[in-house]
Amino acid sequence: MQLLAELEARRARLFERLAGTGDFRRGSISENWRRCGKPSCRRCAQPGSRGHGPRWLWTRTVPGRGTIGRQLRAEELGKVRAELENYQRFAALAEEIAEVSEAICEARPVPAAAGQAPEAEGQKRGSAISSRRRRPRR
Repeated sequence: MQLLAELEARRARLFERLAGTGDFRRGSISENWRRCGKPSCRRCAQPGSRGHGPRWLWTRTVPGRGTIGRQLRAEELGKVRAELENYQRFAALAEEIAEVSEAICEARPVPAAAGQAPEAEGQKRGSAISSRRRRPRR
């Protein structure tokens, strides 16, 4: 098992790398082509032509809403691709930080006073009746 100080130093280096991640976004980019089907269209009528395009669509999944996205302009494409790559770096670093933090939790010694089992939530120390003053029976 690695020393606690080594693990903490590794986590600090990972946090520094995480801070340098830059702008990022989740999702993916798809390149789409379409055929319009007009007989007079020169682009679609050419043999082997993929049709009109390319059009780039950035999409991502949003919990509760499904897949959302928007069409990208050609000048946005490089920027969005770089942001998607940054997200992959961010996600990998976050996973690595979680693994190191778990190792730190396992390596950190238990404080002496904390050796006792914690009291279970929802349980009372005494019943409601014992906390009230009882009247003597007659």
